[in-house]
Amino acid sequence: MNSTDRLAQLSAAGVSIWLDDLSRERLESGNLAELIRDRHVVGVTTNPTIFANALSKGESYDPQLRELVARGADTDAAVREFTTTDVRNAADLFRDVYTATNGVDGRVSIEVDPRLARDTDKTVAEAKDLWKTVDRPNLLVKIPATEEGLPAITRTLAEGISVNVTLIFSVERYRAVIDAFFAGLEQAKANGHDLRGIHSVASFFVSRVDAEVDKRLAAIGTDEATALRGEAAIANARLAYSAFEELFSSERWQALVKEGANPQRPLWASTGVKDPSYSDTRYVDQLVVSGVVNTMPEKTIDAVADHAEITGDTVTGTGEQAKAVFDKLSAAGVDITDVFLTLENEGVEKFEKSWTELLDTVTGQLEKAKGGAAE
Repeated sequence: MNSTDRLAQLSAAGVSIWLDDLSRERLESGNLAELIRDRHVVGVTTNPTIFANALSKGESYDPQLRELVARGADTDAAVREFTTTDVRNAADLFRDVYTATNGVDGRVSIEVDPRLARDTDKTVAEAKDLWKTVDRPNLLVKIPATEEGLPAITRTLAEGISVNVTLIFSVERYRAVIDAFFAGLEQAKANGHDLRGIHSVASFFVSRVDAEVDKRLAAIGTDEATALRGEAAIANARLAYSAFEELFSSERWQALVKEGANPQRPLWASTGVKDPSYSDTRYVDQLVVSGVVNTMPEKTIDAVADHAEITGDTVTGTGEQAKAVFDKLSAAGVDITDVFLTLENEGVEKFEKSWTELLDTVTGQLEKAKGGAAE
């Protein structure tokens, strides 16, 4: 089987393949267009770490940098211009996919400033500003699923803005996200918005769960604990899908469907393998089910194309088995509640750190460009 067949099979199984990366170089070199054409890529996700990496490399941003210096832009304004320009151009590149899928795919995500993750009002204001600035119907604004983010999700959807809910780790929090989604659509309808134009995904982080749980299992060190290595992340995602099936068959959801609502699709994020002893496609081929998104680094897309075993649905009907994994983890001494709290806090901190690095990089570039302009 050649690589195109494996990615085609994944797509045919109902999994939307999104790229977890974006840069000016990808856009200008034609790389992203090639991935759309040849690799079945139908969307893009970004985060502060991705932009920090993109802006620290190469010279692709230099022309816009010189223009910003000439206008006297400060660091925050420059970061906003760089990131929204890339996202807008990517959204234009995906416009045909967006049209062909009636708005389901062809989506490009941009994240609110992660420093606002614990501030509901500022998150909503930032989401509205990003939506207005990018000004593309196939945008998804990313809002973290912190406790403060939940009401921000509802209020943003109520404005008719499509949302990618990010940094979801626990099924309990995922249920709260779905509730926030339902409430947002109900308010959007009351506000006069056409629900058919509002889309959302819920980004459930996968590999980080194994990384944290495996570390704790190693510290426990018993035979029972060791036997559970690598079991948590896939079981967690499968439990999330069970919750999705349950809540999206409820009377509350059916009432929204009658108003034209689109379901909030589960999205598997953090699908690059952290432990090199694991198969590098495990967070793809073991989480195949129709109607989900899998957003992957290009390295993972290449691995899937090369050697993934796509055998059809590997999720439906696995809820009880997945629950048994967590019963065993608890019995072995893993504090599951603390795992998810730790992962959420670390996730916010990592994105804050990346954002600070992004600001520092752009500040340095602006100063350098000003120096060059003064010579």
